[in-house]
Amino acid sequence: MANQAAVEQRNVWSGTAENATEDRFLRVLDDPRYAFLVEVQDLIGYETAVFWRERGVRSVQLPITTSSVSSPMGLGSDSLPVRIDLFGVPTYLADSMQFMLEYGCRLAPGGCYYVMPSFRGEDPDATHLNQFFHSEAEIPGGLADVMAVADAYLRRLASAALGQLAPGLDGLGVGTGHVERLLATETRRISFDEAVELLGDDERYVEHGAHHRSITRAGEQRLLATHGPALWLTHFDRAAVPFYQAYDGDGGRTLSADLLLGPGEIIGCGERHVTGEQTRAALADHRVPEADYRWYTALKDHHPLRTAGFGMGVERFLMWLLDCPDIRWLQLAERYNGRPTAP
Repeated sequence: MANQAAVEQRNVWSGTAENATEDRFLRVLDDPRYAFLVEVQDLIGYETAVFWRERGVRSVQLPITTSSVSSPMGLGSDSLPVRIDLFGVPTYLADSMQFMLEYGCRLAPGGCYYVMPSFRGEDPDATHLNQFFHSEAEIPGGLADVMAVADAYLRRLASAALGQLAPGLDGLGVGTGHVERLLATETRRISFDEAVELLGDDERYVEHGAHHRSITRAGEQRLLATHGPALWLTHFDRAAVPFYQAYDGDGGRTLSADLLLGPGEIIGCGERHVTGEQTRAALADHRVPEADYRWYTALKDHHPLRTAGFGMGVERFLMWLLDCPDIRWLQLAERYNGRPTAP
């Protein structure tokens, strides 16, 4: 719960991590808050593995390079890919390995998951990092199935934090009230269209692009204030999400959802197209050349399978858990595009 101690904690985070200098890593070593951050990271790693093992979902070890980014330049993509030259071959650092998780579902019938870095090309801000950790999974089934398992995963982490880290949270001045409220409240669900109506289609909260609408961070916070502490937004405009999200019955909306908590969206999920034909049509709809995704359409031609997946930004979950107002302060070792850092 927000209180004077929490305000003081924010100021200490600021003093140790903003306006970074070359000796930031030394100041991190002297700040007990970062030792506690390691405890939280360890808990997430352990509980994630146990959660999926209990469900028969397999861990997969994947590369961090790809020729097929999941947010290509086209309609519905909200991030910039990070392109590198790898021994003369144009390559991307992974923004997500969702496509490989879909591939993995053909090898692990119960589904598969990983926790690994994601690389983004846009500028960082208080809720977004250039390099962050992604906890992602893909399972057989549809949107309702993956929303249920993503919600259960979030609550598993929150429950473990409450049971094992309460003294540390109290020591930070954060307390456990926000965790207890989440665990005591069912996550509400509203459609994107319902959200726009609730927000009065106010330009402060809803942005209208040439092909789709989106809800701003201020809009997310307004929805959480009235429908929180956690809220699912479902069925986004077709052009608002990348090509791989399946369409609903009439094709005007997508079988996709975001879970809002704390700083805003912390989980994104969706059902995928089943067939190669559906995927090729979606690529055309989103104005994405098929060439880089020919393997992906071939996969669905030869092995059609209904799957759905989600990704959770680990540091965004940490923002909520630790009541930290700036995601950039939650890096043990800073990484920013275009700026050399050590270690």
